[in-house]
Amino acid sequence: MSNLQQFLNAHPIDNLTDEVVISERFKGEDGKRLKFKIKAMSNRDFDDIRRQSMEIRKNKKVELDLQKFNSAIIINHTLEPDFKDAASIQATGSLNPEEYLNKVLLAGEIAELSMQIQRLSGFDQDMDELVNEAKN
Repeated sequence: MSNLQQFLNAHPIDNLTDEVVISERFKGEDGKRLKFKIKAMSNRDFDDIRRQSMEIRKNKKVELDLQKFNSAIIINHTLEPDFKDAASIQATGSLNPEEYLNKVLLAGEIAELSMQIQRLSGFDQDMDELVNEAKN
């Protein structure tokens, strides 16, 4: 069995999670930064979210609605806090998880959290870095 095969067998992607800081704004009472717990997307998750985020525009042109895409990534792949929590949605006067998300996070925080989830899901690799790593 090759080293790569052994590595893959020992490192399945099921339940891959991480804790990330997305903004200086989130601090606990003790002054320490609060972290978001996120989970990686599977290939199927990514395809489903991308498909659901497509919009048909004028001239039947299909485009990705980036706001819808980022919201779906965050809502479905953030473990803590839970953006689907009914009590939290109700407490803020929101009607659904999307509205709640936009009520509690700034635009840059939404972009950063979505980017962190995408990174954890393998979308952070720069091709030059991969080539250099493969050479070594």
